[in-house]
Formats: sequence, C-alpha cells, structure tokens
Amino acid sequence: MEIVYVYQRKRKEFGRQPNFRDRGAETSLSIHPDPQYARNYIERNPCTSEVQSVPERSEHEVNTESYAVSNRGILHVQGGWPKDVDATDVEHTIRYRKKVEKDDEYIRAVQNLGQSVEHCIKQNNAIDIYEEYFIDAPDPMAVEAPSAKSLNVYRDPSPHARAATYLSFYPEDGHKIAVAYSVLDFQHMPANMNIDSYIWDVENPNVPDQTLTPPSPLVSVKYNPKDPHVLVGGCYNGLLAYWDTRKGAFPVDTSSVEKSHRDPVYNLAWVQSKSGSEFFSVSTDGQVLWWDIRKLSEPTESLLLDPEKNGNVVGGTVLDFETTMPTKFMVGAENGSVFMCNKKAKNPSEKITHIYPGHHGPVYALQRNPFFLKNFLTVGDWKSQIWSEDVRSPIMSTRYVNSYLTDGCWSPTRPSVFFTSKLDGTVDCWDYLAKQGEPSLSVQVCNSPIHCIKVQDHGKIMAATARDGSTTILELSDGLSKLQNNEKKIFSEMLEREAKREKTLEASAREKRLKAAQKRPGSAAMRVQGDALDEMLKQAEEEFWGM
Repeated sequence: MEIVYVYQRKRKEFGRQPNFRDRGAETSLSIHPDPQYARNYIERNPCTSEVQSVPERSEHEVNTESYAVSNRGILHVQGGWPKDVDATDVEHTIRYRKKVEKDDEYIRAVQNLGQSVEHCIKQNNAIDIYEEYFIDAPDPMAVEAPSAKSLNVYRDPSPHARAATYLSFYPEDGHKIAVAYSVLDFQHMPANMNIDSYIWDVENPNVPDQTLTPPSPLVSVKYNPKDPHVLVGGCYNGLLAYWDTRKGAFPVDTSSVEKSHRDPVYNLAWVQSKSGSEFFSVSTDGQVLWWDIRKLSEPTESLLLDPEKNGNVVGGTVLDFETTMPTKFMVGAENGSVFMCNKKAKNPSEKITHIYPGHHGPVYALQRNPFFLKNFLTVGDWKSQIWSEDVRSPIMSTRYVNSYLTDGCWSPTRPSVFFTSKLDGTVDCWDYLAKQGEPSLSVQVCNSPIHCIKVQDHGKIMAATARDGSTTILELSDGLSKLQNNEKKIFSEMLEREAKREKTLEASAREKRLKAAQKRPGSAAMRVQGDALDEMLKQAEEEFWGM
C-alpha cells in the first residue's frame, strides 16, 4: 500500500524576492529618563589604567663558590702480556717475542697483513699525500690583523700592596710561572710585610701552586733551564738563594751577607755549564758576581763595572747571556750604557771590551735576537733600539713615546717581532715587517705601571707583571706568533742594510772631524807646547813634594 502525504502552502508565503530601498530614520519609541533611577548612579572623573600582558619576572644575582682544582697523574703501563710474563723485565719480554715469532700462526698472520700493508704502500707511492696544492696562495696570517686577548689574571694574595717585579716561565712547557713580589721603594715598605713569592699554575689563577719564602723580598727569580725543579732568586737586601721545589718553600741554600751584593739584585742569568748549576747576577752596586748553587757561600768570580777605570763604578740593571757564546755577555747600566764583556779576559781591566752609549736613563731590557745573535734589543727612557755588535750607534730605533718604557723582549718564534711595556700599563707589539713607525698592536693590560714582560718559548703566550701586584697572561694571535714566508731572509737583509748605512755615516763623520782638526791653524804645535808644559808642571810638583 502506498502512503502519500501532500504539504500545501500559499505561493505568497515562500519564494518571494526581497526588494531593499533607502529611506529616512524614524523614531519608533522614545523613553524619557526617570529621576528615580538617576540617584542609583555616581559620576566619576575619567581615569587611565595600564595593563601589561607579559608575566612579571624578578632578577637575582648569585655568586657561585670557587673550588680548588688539583692535577692528578695516571700511570699507564703496557698491557696484553700473558700472566707468566713480567712486562717490566726486558729479558722476559724478549724471550716471549722470540717464542711467538717462531710460531706458524704468527708467520701466517704477518703474511696476511702484509698484503694490505703492501697495497697501502703502493697507494702512497702513486699519490703524494703531503703535496701542497696552495703553496703559491697568499699567507692568511699576513692578512689577519694582529690581536691579543687576556686569559687569566693572578693577584697577589698578600694583604699588603706589593709590586710583581719579575717572572719566569717553567722551562719545559710553560704551564707554571714563578713571580717575584717586592716593594722597591724602601721608604714605603711596611714593617710586617709579607715576603713570600709564589709559583702559579697557568690554569688556576685562584690559589698559588707553591710558595717561595726568601730571607728578603724577591726582586728577581729565574728557572734553571736544565732542571725545572730548581729556581734561583735575587733578594732586595742583595742576597742570592736557590730553591728545589721538591724540598718545600724554604731555600736550600743562601749566600752570605758579606760576600753578596749591597743593593737589590735586579737580574740573573744561568750560565751554560756541564753541571748546570752556575749563574751570575747584577746589582746597582756595580758588581757582577758568578755563583755556583753547590757552594753559595761565596761567588766564584766577580767584575766591577768601572768602564773608565778611574774608580767610578756604574750600577748594573740587566744582564744578557747567550748559551752559544759561552765567553761573551752584556750588561745594561744605570747611566744608559751597554757593556760588552768577555769573561775569559786575562785581567779584570780587559773584561769590558766595548761600550755602547744607549739611552738617556737606565737600561731596563737587553736581549739578543734569537735568530740573529749579532743584533740585540735595548729598552730605556722613551724608546727602544736595535743594535749590531760591530756598529757603535743603533741601526734601528722606535720613535719617542709619551710614557716611559719599562721592559721589552723579542718574540722567540718571529725574528722581526718584539714587545715593549710602558709606565701607563700598555704593551706595544712591534712587527718591523709590517710597519716601523708605529706599533702593530697596543694592548691596555692594566692601569698600573708594568714591571716585566716575558714570552713563552712557543711564542703564543705572553705574561706581564704590574706594580699593583697583578700578573696577566695574554694569548697572541697567529700573526704575531707564527713565522711567515721568507721572514728570516727579509729581516736579515733589512738589518744588514741598516748596519751598512750606519757604518757609512760613522766613517763620514770621522772623516769630517779629521779634516776640521787639520784646518785649525797651529793645532799640532799647540798640542806639542801643551804637552811640554804639562811635563814641566809634573816635574815641578815632584821636586816640591820631594823636598
């Protein structure tokens, strides 16, 4: 059965098209305010409020506690030996090797490995794996700007304000530095001042690695290059002492007061010897003394810095000794001169072989170039100078600066680079291949005068000590520490050219002086008359005093 339901609606009730049109506004209803409701509302003046949608946060500062770091070594031994073989016994190991080499399995294993090794050898013979493809490309170090960054700062733990006067790097790898602390102004030295000096681990600036307790505050200290456990120090009262770091903080031996210097010992140098126990020292009392740490009771030899041989002794400030020249050494003096000396001279008056008129004030740094030993660097007053042994005047010098220079040294890895420190706390890096008129880099190390700067043997690390007791470690960029292409050849030619020019100028000046002396009328006759008059006066005095 089919069910059908029919829905019906009028046509006008659906499907009608809406038509919109614009017409004016009309008021449908108007509601007037009621005074009764108005009393329920209170008028307020307009107010402004700000709302921040970001959640509120607070800032706190936390100082973490410092911790002490200790180095511990691990002993590695050779393994893989059977239990019945003592690896420490050489005879046992040799017998076991011979026994294994006779085994057929050993021969078979070597033959199997030989095929793969032979294949690798043939590959190496066919292709040069060490070939340099970009040997003609420009050196990136020459393009890189020189730079230096501070790594660590080591503060004097003493409560009294002391100056860090000298430092010495550990001979083998430079992972330690020995720093001497003293007050060089006697009038401002506290009564109960701490006299200890310290050895620092480069990686730990918080706590000294070891303490050195001298009889008087140390002014200079230096490691023995042959035995890194031995140090020698020069004291403020003129005594010499040496330490063995394996035997504690106190010196093993100390020189006697009556045989030592009478002024502070400002510099030391180890001497090349078979025993490795000899060194010499210099002081402003005008003495150069040779010592042997096996017998510090008295010096083995001495030299008075009396260049004019008239009893007027000149105080010494710095030493330089080159191990390849065992008889030669140089001394920088308070009057600005540099003395070239020969230890093996027949008599003391011949030990000073040459005098270089260096600076207007004391010579604070003196060092031979590690690549060209005939040339040496001096630092004093407001400039630094490069000299040649066979020329009386400096062949190269820096311009005068506003601040007084305090120290200087050559780079051990680059022949044309040297460093100078100043009284305003800056260190200047000079690269004579790049520029001669101004330093290639100036670094503000601290705000206190710098006393001493030294460069590690690898040339990458430099240390500077200051008057405020701080010691700063700087890392130099590759441009200042790595040897560049043809650098030795170029700088050698530069030194030879400047030395030749100075020799020509000296010869010209000497010739002019001779011509001027010859042109003076009666100069020779006047000299003869003057000599005769002096002889007559001398005879008259002898007759007078002989009566």
